[in-house]
Amino acid sequence: RNDGNIEISADLISPELSRGLILLRYRDKGIGMPEIVRSRIFEPFFTTKRGQGGSGLGMHVVYNLVTQLLKGSIQCVSTEGVGTEIIIQIPMRSV
Repeated sequence: RNDGNIEISADLISPELSRGLILLRYRDKGIGMPEIVRSRIFEPFFTTKRGQGGSGLGMHVVYNLVTQLLKGSIQCVSTEGVGTEIIIQIPMRSV
């Protein structure tokens, strides 16, 4: 089932507005996550690798970068046996 492929895409949403959105998507067709894991994925120190070197900070850091620094949003959609999708929306900035 897991062929090791991932898909990453970037799209521009509402570019006619003064501040459009950039939509980034990560998709895989891996093993997915159970709901209990998906619902906690952005919590600090949450890990499924406790005692195996996992700190549980990776997705929490990503969440903070997206929401605080980039003023965007991030969500995780995952189903066991189907795969995972991470959806990030960030506002465009003029330089």
